[in-house]
Amino acid sequence: MSHPGFRRSTSTNIGASSGYRRLEGKIAIVTGASRGIGKAICKNLGGKGCSLIMNYTSDTSAEPTQTLASDLKQEYGITTIVIQADMGHEAGPAHLVETARNHLKHPKTGKFTIDIIINNAGVANNLSIEEANADDFAFQYNVNVRGPLFLMKAALPYLPTDRSGRIVNLSSVSASMGFHKQSVYGGTKAALEAMTRTWSRELSERATVNSVNPGPVDTDMYAEPSPEWQRRMAGWLLNTPLAAGRDGIDPPEVVERAKKDGGRTATADEIAGVVAMLCSADSGFCTGSVICANGGMRFSP
Repeated sequence: MSHPGFRRSTSTNIGASSGYRRLEGKIAIVTGASRGIGKAICKNLGGKGCSLIMNYTSDTSAEPTQTLASDLKQEYGITTIVIQADMGHEAGPAHLVETARNHLKHPKTGKFTIDIIINNAGVANNLSIEEANADDFAFQYNVNVRGPLFLMKAALPYLPTDRSGRIVNLSSVSASMGFHKQSVYGGTKAALEAMTRTWSRELSERATVNSVNPGPVDTDMYAEPSPEWQRRMAGWLLNTPLAAGRDGIDPPEVVERAKKDGGRTATADEIAGVVAMLCSADSGFCTGSVICANGGMRFSP
């Protein structure tokens, strides 16, 4: 954990010297920050000068999250706070916010503002109707739906009051594509998109609220898809405009896998770039939307 006090950066990295630290002075919560898309989002926001409250759940994620936080602090001169909290537990979101406030509030005034919230933590199981069970239903909905809702509830007193806040929810094309065995997972992401629209109205004087909807991404969650899943996804990837593997541009292993799978997956950095765009001041007149972050597999309406 870094020094428990917010400070402006004195970094001389290329981002700072080039004037690209567009989130200087902002504080962001990123749930599920230890790996994959969450890790890439932390790197992107940190490179723009944003201080980070980095959340993880399992004990095995403690070391990689601490290492990432230390690396980002050293490279970009930002404040990083690492907090273990289970977004699937009823008390987890409140614990995350209260711990962050205790570390970052102004020592004299007690002022604490959360400028950006990235609801990234999520779980997925692929189960058919016959395989569905109550425990899995509760597990996925508690993390993917209740977690973001309760995090917003806990963070509400600390959001900006001038519309400068930014909330970005990580949804999925599964919310609208009707993939096999995703009755529960797809339902959780559809619920998250519905909450995005509701929050955009309730928080209209505080923050913009948007979702992004990745398709397959080259992360741990998608590392070992079953042959059946690959076969079902191949047709979708073949019709995704930006999924074609490109000789001489993409790494050779990506091109070869794309030939087998029907197309390439996104990189975590590509998703993080869309998220970061929605965190900027330039996105100030965009709210209540689901933004395409899937290469065109699912066109946003």
